[in-house]
Amino acid sequence: MKRILIAIWLLAAAVSASAQEPVPQNKPYIDLRPLHFGILVGLNMQDVEMQNVGSQLIDMPGVGPTEQCIVGEADTWNPGFSVGVLADLRLNEHFSLRVTPTMHFGAKHLVFRNLRDLNEFGRPHEETQDLKNTYLSVPIDLKFSAKRFNNYRPYILAGVSPMFNLASKDQDFVCLKRYDTMLEVGLGCDFYLPFFKLIPEIKFCYGLSNVFDKDHVNSITDGNKQAYARSISDVRSKMIVFTFYFE
Repeated sequence: MKRILIAIWLLAAAVSASAQEPVPQNKPYIDLRPLHFGILVGLNMQDVEMQNVGSQLIDMPGVGPTEQCIVGEADTWNPGFSVGVLADLRLNEHFSLRVTPTMHFGAKHLVFRNLRDLNEFGRPHEETQDLKNTYLSVPIDLKFSAKRFNNYRPYILAGVSPMFNLASKDQDFVCLKRYDTMLEVGLGCDFYLPFFKLIPEIKFCYGLSNVFDKDHVNSITDGNKQAYARSISDVRSKMIVFTFYFE
């Protein structure tokens, strides 16, 4: 993530240094069209925030009610791939409404630690889960662009993104609901090249609803797995998306 931000900063600095004097504009009328389309490819980094239940009594097979204290977290940001299309509706000189149906392929790596089950070194027993996700999203964003100078034009945006999770519900511990809505904010820059417009963008997305699927927990018959699944009460999805648009 830090490398991406440094690369964006260096790119912006290089453009600013080279754009002190006016130069001939590439595709000078492209932004005057009321509606235009494009494609996008990019990388996404998926994460979740999980709220733990704490100590709980679990009915373990052959043992009976047993007190357990299991904590879960996503221990890393996992990279994934994104691809989609773009439709941009011009509202006025600075504002436009943008819709970008996108497929996000990725996963979240979860770690569960049982604080009541310690090994010979005094460390809690761990279980892991690779929570694979394939999202179909339809972001609707309001884009504010600065005045164009030479062949670049920075912008910021904000909007909401309905999400549909296409991944299978056959998961070990945690399973996410099919539907979610994310709030997203981002920034980018339009680069006007001789034959098309290239737009690098970084966007931050945060889930607005609890997507923890309790029905999946109730369907787990393995008592050991159910103890880990019941250790979570709330899950919020997060995602960072670094995208290249081509218009």
